[in-house]
Amino acid sequence: MNLSRITISQSGPVEIYSAGYNQPDIPRRAEFKMNNLPQETPPPKDAATNAPVHAPADAAIDNWVARYLPRSARPYAELARFDRPIGGWLLFWPCLWGLSLAAGPQNIYPPLELICLFFIGAFVMRGAGCTFNDLADREIDAQVARTAGRPLPSGRISVTHAWVFLIAQALVGLIVLLQFNALTILIGLAALVPVAIYPFMKRITYWPQLFLGIAFNWGALVGYTSLAGHIDPAAFALYAAGIFWTLGYDTIYAHQDREDDALVGVKSSALKLGRKTAPAVLLFYVAALACLAIAGFLSDVRVLFWPGLVIAAWHLLVQVYQLDIDDPAQCLRLFRRNRDTGFIIASAYILGIF
Repeated sequence: MNLSRITISQSGPVEIYSAGYNQPDIPRRAEFKMNNLPQETPPPKDAATNAPVHAPADAAIDNWVARYLPRSARPYAELARFDRPIGGWLLFWPCLWGLSLAAGPQNIYPPLELICLFFIGAFVMRGAGCTFNDLADREIDAQVARTAGRPLPSGRISVTHAWVFLIAQALVGLIVLLQFNALTILIGLAALVPVAIYPFMKRITYWPQLFLGIAFNWGALVGYTSLAGHIDPAAFALYAAGIFWTLGYDTIYAHQDREDDALVGVKSSALKLGRKTAPAVLLFYVAALACLAIAGFLSDVRVLFWPGLVIAAWHLLVQVYQLDIDDPAQCLRLFRRNRDTGFIIASAYILGIF
């Protein structure tokens, strides 16, 4: 017979009593102080009221939306993911890639006014896309731990108000789009098709990340045509590079949710690939790098482009080497590193102009 009783007091010692007659090496009582255990980090406080605020599960705890925006505005900012700007950057970089690739043959730097338009458009349309995605997924999000606290499933914003907010963001995006040439406007409007179907792909295929790549990298085509005035194979090679890049980083991201996804019947490349994720992501990244090189070659980029591409390759390969699909926090960190990857690739194309 070997029975034990453990008594835990928050302010006092932990007491362990053992009734094991044949285990003399186990002490009858052991004590240690609870203050030796790691303490939970307190939540940040509202700048105006000094009251604790709580960020969504997939946002940084100490973000500017939670700290500084009025409470009435926070659900809208969270709906547009303004507290998680990584998605806006991932949408913006392909636009700048396309713009820079088109600038090379003209021996000019990407015009600042076009860069500013794409920056505004990327973050606004990312917000609109996230709003639409949350409207479509609100019932699924309510069943997934990471997304249950989002504004719609948590009830902090109504469906009607979310639709109004979506329309307002889309109008801002339309105003930005109308500043470009006719071909770019047509291509930009065509992007609404993949944006509209993406939220529903996780219900019917294990490759919703592919459809996200198709939608998220449309800016490569828009950026290229905004300066070139036409579309050619170099632009399509760049677009393909972006799709493969997204397949890699969003598969890493999807591993945060794979257990919940399996429970609620949602599909993802993370569930499909499982333990084969690392070699698959390596394949996606190598394909992306190859397409980036092809796009550069077709546009006759100068020599400084190639060292930049090597640095981008190193940055992507480190992600694969460090990937641990059983560590959701690390998956999120590796995913976020792609903001820097996009910047490195944009810099490489800009350096390749002269």
